[in-house]
Amino acid sequence: MKRRELMAAGVAAAALPLWAQAVEKSKVKIAVGGKNLLYYLPLTIAEQLGYFKAEGLEVEIVDFAGGSKALQAVVGGSADVVSGAFEHTLNMQFKGQRMAAFVLQGAAPQIVLGYNPKTLPNFKSVADLKGKKIGVTAPGSSTNVMANFVLAKAGLKPSDVSIVGVGAGSGAVAALRSGQIDAISNLDPVITLLQRSGDLKIISDTRVLSESDKVFGGPMPAGCLYTKQAFIDSNPQSVQALTNAMVRASKWIQNAGPGDIIKVVPEQFLLGDRAVYIDAFLAAKKALSPDGVFPDKGAQTAFRALASVDAKIANAKLDLNAVFTNSFTKKANAKYPKG
Repeated sequence: MKRRELMAAGVAAAALPLWAQAVEKSKVKIAVGGKNLLYYLPLTIAEQLGYFKAEGLEVEIVDFAGGSKALQAVVGGSADVVSGAFEHTLNMQFKGQRMAAFVLQGAAPQIVLGYNPKTLPNFKSVADLKGKKIGVTAPGSSTNVMANFVLAKAGLKPSDVSIVGVGAGSGAVAALRSGQIDAISNLDPVITLLQRSGDLKIISDTRVLSESDKVFGGPMPAGCLYTKQAFIDSNPQSVQALTNAMVRASKWIQNAGPGDIIKVVPEQFLLGDRAVYIDAFLAAKKALSPDGVFPDKGAQTAFRALASVDAKIANAKLDLNAVFTNSFTKKANAKYPKG
């Protein structure tokens, strides 16, 4: 993709279409936990290339330390939509609050669990993490769920380790390198940076679709846009506009090379090393959704993952069809068949 094409995309996006007034809510606040992560790359691309504006929306993105904090913002009413992990929709239904995801960003979690070779030089298996400190973006976030899931498969309970919130950027890198934590459950570019410097050894890598399917036993939806069902019911055109922008961004990413990505994402996302970010993008690209569509059995996979670490959810009768919808992505793909 050439520079003039990027500029053309921005210019085209700046001109609002005549039907932009059709959206019920033109100003939308999106809460995200770790905006710099490749997990949320479609959100950043949609923002940077002006795709939200092209759909008649004025979007404000508020960044938090982790997905659980972003969720709290929507529950509390200070934000409209969450850019976060899909499994939160199931947790919220379990708690009696109806939420639904409407456009997928990640076809796999892209979360990597790894250990610190300095503090655990004799590491042999997950069982060696018992009694150790595991860094996650924020307690209760998808990185925490992933860690719990891998621990459970090894016969360990969440209480067998200490969970430490370290964020999704330079703070997470510093925590592992300084020995404050013995293992980490995080995402790119953090993981690639630590791996390349020799500060991290991988235990489980869900950036690889086949490994993600193996770990979770099926397709595991990851980053997505979700919100209260009441918001969707009251603002269907606004939700459609958000979906259109995100699907467009996802398709742009699939056609983009590393150089295109570097030109578009904010400089601070690169964590001071462009080469690492390029490697991270190439590692994550195949795990990003090409079209925003949720897999039919994705909710079942997410439920199994949550049930494996929470007996109360395992015994709950949830309506798995109510936690996601593909009705908006179908229209978005029809509107933007090639991005």
